[in-house]
Amino acid sequence: MANGKILRQLFKAGTLGDQAAFRRASEAIIEEERQKQHHLLANDLEQILYGGDMHVQSARKPQFTADIPVDKERGLPLLDIRPPKRSLEEIILPESSSVMIEEMLEEHRRSEVLRSYGMKPSGKVIFFGPPGCGKTLAAEVIAFELDRPLAIVRLDALVSSFLGETAANLRKVFEFISKHQLVVLFDEFDAIGKERGDSSDHGELRRVVNAVLQMMDAYDGQSLILAATNHESILDSAIWRRFDDAIEFPLPDRKQLTSLLQLKLRGIRRQFELDDGELLAELEGKSGADVERVVRRAIKRMILRNQEFLTIKELRSALVREGLRKH
Repeated sequence: MANGKILRQLFKAGTLGDQAAFRRASEAIIEEERQKQHHLLANDLEQILYGGDMHVQSARKPQFTADIPVDKERGLPLLDIRPPKRSLEEIILPESSSVMIEEMLEEHRRSEVLRSYGMKPSGKVIFFGPPGCGKTLAAEVIAFELDRPLAIVRLDALVSSFLGETAANLRKVFEFISKHQLVVLFDEFDAIGKERGDSSDHGELRRVVNAVLQMMDAYDGQSLILAATNHESILDSAIWRRFDDAIEFPLPDRKQLTSLLQLKLRGIRRQFELDDGELLAELEGKSGADVERVVRRAIKRMILRNQEFLTIKELRSALVREGLRKH
């Protein structure tokens, strides 16, 4: 059975006649049933939702067709645009971070109310914290919840070896996203926002950071800009002031680890409690991405060995295989 939060969203959307929200909630329920291995039920629900025609699903989510800007030097696209697939149920964060994301979503869903009072929703937000703690996932979740395409800026194409070309590429990106309603993620933002006083730079870095500051100051487009960094300490101090909010993504504590295990082990029969102290001690200090890899590896072993239940032994073995076991 779908969890209470999704069911509340479904009923609320149906009562208000919000078709987009109803579809999102319905698709989240279908995905949840698939993860529980309830494939027949998931298929039946899809038949009901899409009227028996699976092509309707893609028709209701049209592909993004605008011409994506490219790097002049190599002809590489500067953004990777994709439809988001994961909802708010898929991310486990500290309460303070979750509240900030939910507030951001509410601001954008009710932006017309804010504008009627001469105010705007947050348009530029930075995520910071260690690798693997959900920054990229959060961008996808926000795009899914706002029913917008997710555009990830490709730093490999953005940063050019030609003098001045990186700033030109940045200008192309900002001009493009200002015309479309996207959720845009600048991942590894420190690559273009590094402290200008760094003694190792050779002048080009300062020009790029100055260009970023100018474009962020001037930006007044339709897209929501998200930036993510694993190295917040090296960002130029002036960069932080250009963002409306900064949201931390720390390593999960024991409470979040328990919730993460509950999420990743849905529908999996097991011989241990999720709040087992020894298990949580093994996982402490690991990122959400680490935990997900460990769980996936353990479940694969369980399936291939025809075991009925997952045990802590499989999880510990997976920790060793992933190189994450404490000594």
